[in-house]
Amino acid sequence: MLYGHQPAEDALREAFMAGRLHHAWLITGPAGIGKATLAYRFARFLLKYGDPRIVESAGVETLHIPPEDEVFKRVSSRGHANVLTLRKPWNDKTKKYMTVLSVDEVRRTHDFFGMKAGEGGWRICIVDSADDMNTSSANALLKVLEEPPAQTIFLVLANHPGRLLPTIRSRCRTLPLKPLSHDQLLSAVHGHLGHMADGDMEAVAKLAQGSVGRALLLAGGGGIELYREMHGVIASLPKPDVPAVHALAEKLARRGNDQAYEMFRELLSDWLVRLVRQGAGGPAMIDEVIAGEADIMNRLAAGASLDRWVEVWENTARTAERAEALNLDRKQVVLGTFAALETAARG
Repeated sequence: MLYGHQPAEDALREAFMAGRLHHAWLITGPAGIGKATLAYRFARFLLKYGDPRIVESAGVETLHIPPEDEVFKRVSSRGHANVLTLRKPWNDKTKKYMTVLSVDEVRRTHDFFGMKAGEGGWRICIVDSADDMNTSSANALLKVLEEPPAQTIFLVLANHPGRLLPTIRSRCRTLPLKPLSHDQLLSAVHGHLGHMADGDMEAVAKLAQGSVGRALLLAGGGGIELYREMHGVIASLPKPDVPAVHALAEKLARRGNDQAYEMFRELLSDWLVRLVRQGAGGPAMIDEVIAGEADIMNRLAAGASLDRWVEVWENTARTAERAEALNLDRKQVVLGTFAALETAARG
């Protein structure tokens, strides 16, 4: 199901119906906003109809293909020969996805496009996501984009399009997806979160920043409880509640708690961004998730320069990324993060 992105859906459909369908589309927007949902929705539409005249004769006005349709089933099960999805490979040894979308993965396009379409019609390559590529894989993708085979389309997904090679961006038509409004988000997730208390549902909507995927992850992964724990520690600064800090660090470092750890990283990063905005704009800048949050942000922002807090935000993100790359102890990373916050809070 796709929520709130009718303009983007219309742009794809209108380009197809007018015979002006660009061979590569860069679908952009925050993680979890619906980029992959839109990409697969359009892929199913192309595979089902293939020609604007068929769409016209069928009187079809949207990209919707019902779940019981054979095309829908085969694309969902990754059993359609005309769809290739490029993503980070799974590592059987570590039981995790690889850290990058490798050049070998991108080179799968050689065989895919080198053969005649297995079932005739369109061939579709979905890159999910371009943010995961390194220099080698990005250059490999660029080469394919420069010489696209006939009746093929690339749907390239990116959370941070500005980080992509300019030459990749220039060969794609950009299709930005905007975050949902607060009301749109609540409407989209209400059926999934109806069991939650109204206050918790509101908190999820505020933290999700317009992303349905993130809202569902926060709700299903204990995100609100985690945010309250994190906020409780931050509220105690510059004299941190040491037992609470260690309890949270141990919880996040437990085996099998990868999702909570990643959620913590994102929640803390977003909190620091909101702190800087609050400090720069005054009491009315943020919509509080927890009562009294703005006062805490104002107090901390007054204790150190905003440049200092921006530095903390950058350093904590950089340290966490380096720790993941080197497989360092997550407990020490969390403890080090709160130590950096404490130092900044002391001014």
